[in-house]
Parts: sequence; C-alpha cells; structure tokens
Amino acid sequence: MTRLFIVEADGGSRGNPGPAAYGTVVRDGLTGVILAEVAEYLGVATNNVAEYRGAIRGLEQAFALDPDAKIEVRLDSKLIVEQMSGRWKIKHPDMRELALAARDIFPPGRVTYVWVPRAQNVVADALVNEILDLALAGGPNELVRLQGERQPDLDLDDVAGDAQEAHARAIVEKARPANRMVGWTDIGPPTITVMARHGATAFSLEKRFSGAGGQDLPLAPIGLLQAKALAGELAERGGTELIIASPLLRTQQTAEQVAKVIGVDIETDADFAECAFGEWDGLTFAEVQAGWPDLVDEWLRSTKVAPPGGESLDEVKLRVDRGRRRLIERYPGKKLAVIAHVTPIKIMAGIAVGAPLGSVFRMELAPCSITTLAWFPDGNSSMFGFSEAAHLRKVPVPDGT
Repeated sequence: MTRLFIVEADGGSRGNPGPAAYGTVVRDGLTGVILAEVAEYLGVATNNVAEYRGAIRGLEQAFALDPDAKIEVRLDSKLIVEQMSGRWKIKHPDMRELALAARDIFPPGRVTYVWVPRAQNVVADALVNEILDLALAGGPNELVRLQGERQPDLDLDDVAGDAQEAHARAIVEKARPANRMVGWTDIGPPTITVMARHGATAFSLEKRFSGAGGQDLPLAPIGLLQAKALAGELAERGGTELIIASPLLRTQQTAEQVAKVIGVDIETDADFAECAFGEWDGLTFAEVQAGWPDLVDEWLRSTKVAPPGGESLDEVKLRVDRGRRRLIERYPGKKLAVIAHVTPIKIMAGIAVGAPLGSVFRMELAPCSITTLAWFPDGNSSMFGFSEAAHLRKVPVPDGT
C-alpha cells in the first residue's frame, strides 16, 4: 500500500527581509509519529522564501524516506498553498523558481497542499526559532533529527551561555505541548461538528454492508421517521449554522428533513461518504465471511486491508480527516451538522479522543444518533456526546439497527 507522509513546514524572517530560517517536520500520515525534523538558517531572506525552502526540504526528506509515497504538505502560508495548488498566479520570478523546485521532487498528483492555522503548526514554527537563535549566537546553521536516533543534549554553554540554553530548551518544550483540561481555559470558540448518522435503509434493517459505490438506497419508511425525530432534536438543541452531508441518497434525504426544520442550507461533501465495501456491498457479514474467510480475518486485524474493490480504513481515515480539517478552516467557531455514516462518524470520534483507528470495531451507532465533537483553535479536541439516541425512543426501531 502506498504510504502517506504529512510534511509540516514553516519559515520566518526577523525583518522581512532579515535573518531567516525554515523548519520542517515529516510525519507518518496514519500514526502522526514524527519521522524527521529539519531546520536550517538561510542568512538574509524574506518570509516567503523561507516558507518555500521549508516546504522543499520537507518534500526532499519525504522522498528520501519513500520516493513512492503520497505527500500532504501543511503550511500556515495561504500564499504558498494557493500558489502550489494552482489557484493563484506566481508573479515573482524567484517564487516561480522555488515553486518549480518543489513541484519537481515528486511526480504530478502525488503532493497536495493544505493551509492550517499557525496554532496547528507549532512544531515547525518552534524549529524555525530554535535554529535562528542557535545560528545567530554562533552555533550550528542546521539541525537534523531522525526517528530512532538518540539526540545528544546541546552544549550551549560553549555557544552563548546559560541564558541562550534555557531559551532554546523552552522553545523545544513549546513544540511538545502538554495535555490540558479541555474547556478550562478561554482560547476562543471551538468548531462544533454535530455528527448524525442517516436514517435506516433496507440494508440497515437487514444488517448488510452498504457503502460508497454500491447500491445507493433511499431511506426506508422507518428511516424517514428517524430523520424527522433527528430534525426535531437538533431544533431543540438550538439548530446549527449549516448542514454538511455525504452525497449518498440516504444522507441527503436525512439532511433534507433536518433542513426543513432548522432552516439552514445543505452543503455536500464527498469526504464524509461511507467506506466503499466493493464486492462485499449488499451482503451480510455471514455471507462475506463464507465467501472470503481469510480476507475477513485480515480486515478485522489490520486497518490497511481493504475489501476486494473497496477502501481500507486507513484510506477512509485520510479523506475523513481531510474533510474535518477543511470544515475547521472554513467555519472556525461555527456549529455544523454533519449528516454522515457509521464509519466516518466513528473515525471522527476516534480522532477527537486520540483513539487508535482499530477502535471503530468497538463502537456502535444507531441510525440518526448524535455524536457531538468540538475542535478548538489550538488543535485540541473533545467529545461531548456519543451515539445519543433518546430522541428516537418513540420511533419503533428494530434491534441492532
């Protein structure tokens, strides 16, 4: 399976132009583990040059780790993200040269660029300041830390004395923030995603696999009743500012019922579609187990394994997380209803609480149940409710659906 790396890059100039540096981090895209940290002092340069150089170095480091990987580059520079994504023209010749250098590291289609708030880029930012402080004090011009290498303590006494050492170590500690009591400090309003599963379909009632790319079934009559109950519950909770819905028919029909009651628009987002189950679509678990006994065991053991013609959980998580970050970027501090499916909602809950991806096999979600997640500006998150379904108590829901 093709690996995914996340490159977090930042650059800064004290003066713009002035003494400049970049910092870049390469993470495993599935686990988030840091594989490499690199920082370099550039001399006198602008912020934009430093930002580009950080992205280039991160791509080079990722290529060295696996030239066949896919890369997602995260930057807090809107300019570079838009330029490298092809949405903004690059007018300055120096910027064009740097953009071409970044583009040529991996083949076309293997690299995507995503804007993130500065609060979500603290490790790369800390590296920038760390190398600037060291270089300007007469120390090294480059830092390289690779996973698995023991990092010796820096002897900054020979560089600039105890004051610089304390300052540099404080920067490193800033890059590794401690856990905090979520909600106990005022850091600004979170983006709230009220995740709701769609109402039941015929496949839901029969406990059949039903994913993206399979039969796009409508709501069953009971599913419509569930959707109306969901709409009433969300209205009682104060509504939301927008509805995000998967493109599948059952989620669109559920979203329409909610929109009628709370009076907001519906935006379709394919990143929140159900997992594609390929040849398993429409079959019960017993039928799948009878036809693919070994593959089912592998699928249950490893999130990297996909049904024949379908998606692995690793692949689903990548797109769901992409959708999550896009919502946070576009609607900071807003309350959103996200009408989706079992797998995307479980993945979102897992991301919010830091649970391993395999935990999706240990969660249950009723149709039209509500899971409420908060995404704070500093990158922290919290789960306020999971699979709440009291509003369905008057709907005759069959067991297990």
